[in-house]
Amino acid sequence: MADGTKIKTEAQSLEKTGSQVMIDVLLKNGIDTCWGYPGGAILPFYDALFHTKIRHYLVRHEQGSVHAAEGFAKATGKIGTCISTSGPGATNLITGITDAKMDSVPILALTGQVATSALGSDAFQECDTYGMSIPITKYNALIHNADEVARVTQEAITVAQALRPGPALIDFPKDIQVAKTRVTKPTMRVARRHYEKPAMRGDFDKIIEAIAKAQRPLLYVGGGAITGNAHKELREFAEKADIPVYTTLMGLGAFPAEHKLSLGMAGMHGTPYANKAIQECDFMLALGSRFDDRVALNVNDYGSRAVRAMVDIDEAEINKRVPVDIHIVGDLADVLTHLTKQIKKASRKAWVERITKLKEENPLRFNTEPGVIKPQQTIHELWKKTRGDAIIATDVGQHQMWAAQYYTFNEPRRFITSGGLGTMGFGFPAAIGAKIGQPDKDVFVITGDGSFQMCIQELGTIAMYQIPVKILLFNNGFLGMVRQWQELFYQNRFSHSNMNYNPDFIKICSGYDIPAKRIDKESELGAGLDFLVNSKTSALLEVMIPENEKVYPMVASGARYEQMVDFISKGSKGSETKIHANRPAK
Repeated sequence: MADGTKIKTEAQSLEKTGSQVMIDVLLKNGIDTCWGYPGGAILPFYDALFHTKIRHYLVRHEQGSVHAAEGFAKATGKIGTCISTSGPGATNLITGITDAKMDSVPILALTGQVATSALGSDAFQECDTYGMSIPITKYNALIHNADEVARVTQEAITVAQALRPGPALIDFPKDIQVAKTRVTKPTMRVARRHYEKPAMRGDFDKIIEAIAKAQRPLLYVGGGAITGNAHKELREFAEKADIPVYTTLMGLGAFPAEHKLSLGMAGMHGTPYANKAIQECDFMLALGSRFDDRVALNVNDYGSRAVRAMVDIDEAEINKRVPVDIHIVGDLADVLTHLTKQIKKASRKAWVERITKLKEENPLRFNTEPGVIKPQQTIHELWKKTRGDAIIATDVGQHQMWAAQYYTFNEPRRFITSGGLGTMGFGFPAAIGAKIGQPDKDVFVITGDGSFQMCIQELGTIAMYQIPVKILLFNNGFLGMVRQWQELFYQNRFSHSNMNYNPDFIKICSGYDIPAKRIDKESELGAGLDFLVNSKTSALLEVMIPENEKVYPMVASGARYEQMVDFISKGSKGSETKIHANRPAK
């Protein structure tokens, strides 16, 4: 009897609950930070979390948790983790998970679920989280028994970070969270092709030959150069081949913006000199970019006079929107290393001089008016005051484009934004995640009065945890980009884009004990930015800007690059300010 009791006790000591097993796997994979919001179906996991050293940040809305996880991942390159309960908790993650899928961001979403015995019964706060998340995840699973926990958790973490990164979701029934198992070490059943780097394959000799023949080549660099940690290899390749570089929105920082070969961002609101250079190039090499519809606006015209080549780790992107003449499938850093060894050092003096001339003749420009604060100038001054060394997160809209144009990014993972999905409300919680991931960096969120109100409740998060995120809030009383389109394409019919009752943002911040200041005169700009930049705590600067301010240049959706509207001067109503590329802050 005594011996039997001893054997039973030893067996029990080898058992762990599903929650404990999952936490062990998280920790073994270096996951020590998460954002979440507890609820009934995830309480056993939260109870187990209570006894660990994992840092958990309580957000004020589940959408804030997933965007914070994204910001952490984008700023660090590590996987970001968020947690929610079942039902509405899980559905509130859907937007952020989709955002992560579109921008190839490695995140792990853990969602509570009703007990397995109640699945399919329309139990309280039950929903088909697994089914809903199939098209927006790289990996997802509904755990059916405690023996699966270790394997599923490891697979989710591995697949999310491998190859082209993306989101993974684990739906975790409440009874499995407390069920005991002796299977505590993970195995991998998922096919290796989903996580092991494949051998490079493609037209290497043809690309090398095309580079040698090209007179006016360009490198078209996307977010894959950042997620693939290929920025050093990119610079070495560009300098050896002497090829100018332009980027997508997501590629900003992959190549130093102040480099003589940099053209900045191209596309719908890209720099005029990048868009003009694209029209002249004879060879275009896409690196970690997918010919998206904000750069390749007209699929029949984009780079049609050039030989088009493409390198991507995801074969599904090859020829998806724009047909290419040559392609390579493989890890971008590996491919660039190989190509750099194979190509001959080149000097394209005439083409580089032409690029320099395009920059000088077609600078970014905006109108200035006496006493009026302009957002372009505000962001440019912020760049100078921070010496370009801050992390900038943005929401989506006009302010996002102004930030991309007027804050110069010389390093990767300094620009945190929502690209593919264009998610308003992303910026503020993403800045929180970025600051937690990079505590030694100043982190600013550039937002608008529309976007900010979508996740404004996260003021409670930065106040509770004393997270020093700096908020630059542009207030024009409108949904600015919507208004711009309505003016340009809908004959000034401003249908429901006027934010004609905004709150007093300064008073709201006061309620959270967050320092805040409002400015509405150009003479106040310097002091206002000093207040924000020099704050040792979180702070908000509200900048009142004209409601009719627009983002230029602009190439309309589906239009050709030669149809770009570069700039519209106000003539006698104001003066014109030019911002030249590649000039360091003083």
